[in-house]
Amino acid sequence: MEAKSLQSLIEKAIQNEEEARTFYLGLFNLVEDPLAKETLKFLAAEELGHKEFLQTYLRGEKKFTALAMDIPIDYHIAQYAAKPDPKANMSSSEVYLVAAHRELNSYKFYKGLAAAQPAGEVKSMLLNMANQELKHKEKVEYLYSNTTFPQTSGG
Repeated sequence: MEAKSLQSLIEKAIQNEEEARTFYLGLFNLVEDPLAKETLKFLAAEELGHKEFLQTYLRGEKKFTALAMDIPIDYHIAQYAAKPDPKANMSSSEVYLVAAHRELNSYKFYKGLAAAQPAGEVKSMLLNMANQELKHKEKVEYLYSNTTFPQTSGG
């Protein structure tokens, strides 16, 4: 892959992470539930971390080294539940479902970029980023299911 196209690929990924961070901070201002606010703050911080990693990688200051990747659980909730429109005073369930859809899109974004790369460091880095987004999706889908279908005292 040419350096120019690699640079533009990583710049697009950086832009994607900044858009995700801005999205979560915007949702943060629409909700009242403290747990949902904390989750959105966590997700925004994660996206900022991804952006900073990519910027460091782009500058050539850090080489990617593959980490042991946990295999996230994909509950497939976002694939089958309609995405609600962000609005003021959203329920916690709606917030988590919106976030799950955002993370699914980010996962597909990185997975698609990785599919277009030959085997090597860049492909591994993009697959790792896809895995990170899938882990976020797992977290918010877990919160969605526990908020939407809470455990009752009967079991």
